[in-house]
Order: sequence, then structure tokens, then C-alpha cells
Amino acid sequence: MMTSFFDQFASPIFLGIPLVFVAISLPWIMFPTPPARWVDNRLITLQTWFINRFTNQLLMPLNVGGHKWALLLTSLMIFLITTNMLGLLPYTFTPTTQLSLNMGLAVPLWLATVIIGMRNQPTNALGHLLPEGTPIPLIPVLIIIETISLLIRPLALGVRLTANLTAGHLLIQLIATAVFVLLPILPTVAILTATVLFLLTLLEVAVAMIQAYVFVLLLSLYLQENV
Repeated sequence: MMTSFFDQFASPIFLGIPLVFVAISLPWIMFPTPPARWVDNRLITLQTWFINRFTNQLLMPLNVGGHKWALLLTSLMIFLITTNMLGLLPYTFTPTTQLSLNMGLAVPLWLATVIIGMRNQPTNALGHLLPEGTPIPLIPVLIIIETISLLIRPLALGVRLTANLTAGHLLIQLIATAVFVLLPILPTVAILTATVLFLLTLLEVAVAMIQAYVFVLLLSLYLQENV
């Protein structure tokens, strides 16, 4: 039974072809593109308002040098939100529950922020490894601790996104299984459990959006330290 619960996180394969690439490209295909007309429909207007608000909120603490990342961070935010939301639909696959995909997004972007800091302001970038006023005997220990905390950042990004989405999907499947089992035996308890399932689904919709925002927000904070 435990194996069947985790089967939903296995990458689907059709005729020997992994369909994870289709799941990754589907959000971009479904996302509406602005038409050439002067007057847009409500969906395009809402999409444009959301992107503008998010970009302004994200880039507010950054200086002008960090504004070059606006397109990349906004595109990443839209991709993560759309992928997480589509994964909540029945009989779908969520690519962001795979640690390999999340680490593939986190490590290059985190490494780019570190390289930018080392290239533009190496003194300040290395200064983060040693707080000001540190006693001399503690300098080697603090440098090791700060280096480990720096290297663990991309791992924390990937694991946080994977763990939150995986736990939510498992809870939904467990409660849904309990509803089907209890329905012929205890209908009243099954209805109460179904209510909990509905509320949990709403919570997972919020978690899907919040985790995407947190992923991009932490990357912007790492960028803020290095630009």
C-alpha cells in the first residue's frame, strides 16, 4: 500500500518516452499570450496586472543592477505556480515533486548570484563569511560555519519545495482513500472526512502558490546580497 501511495511521484512513461518533458512544457503552452489588439480581454488584463505587481514587489529592495534578473525571476515564478497548480488536478503529474528538477533550478541560479558577487564586489562577498568584531580564536570556526551555510542554500531551496508539495499530495491521497473506505461503513464520518479533504485541497492551492513565491523570493534575497 505504501508503494502505491508513492507511485504518483514516479515520472510517467509512454512508449518508452518520459512524459516529464510534456509536463514541464505544458504550462508555457497553456499560458495566454497578449494579442496584437489594443484592447485585451479580462484574462490578459489580470495576467498583466499580476505580473506587474509581482515584479514591482520583487525588485523593490534590489538596486538597478539586480533589475536585469526581472524577466528570469518572473518567468520562474509563473512556471512554478502553473506547474504546482496543474499538479493538483486529478490524474496529473507534478514535476516539482522531483528533487532533481528543483535542484536543477536552484543550484545554477544560486551559483550565478555567488559568481556575480565574487566578480562585482569580492570583498563584500567574502566579508559575509566573517562577521565584523569576531574574536580571533573563533575566526576559523565561523568561516567554516558560514561556508557551510552558504553551500547549503540551494539544497534548502530544492528540499523545501519538494517536501512541501510531496507532503501535501500524500495527505490528499491518504484522506481521499479514507473517504472511499469509510463511505459504505460510516457515511457520517466519511462526509466529515470529505469536508476535511476539501479544506485541505484549498490549503494545498495556497501552498502551491506560496512555495513558488518563497522559492523566487529567496533567490532575490541571495541576489540582493551580491549586487
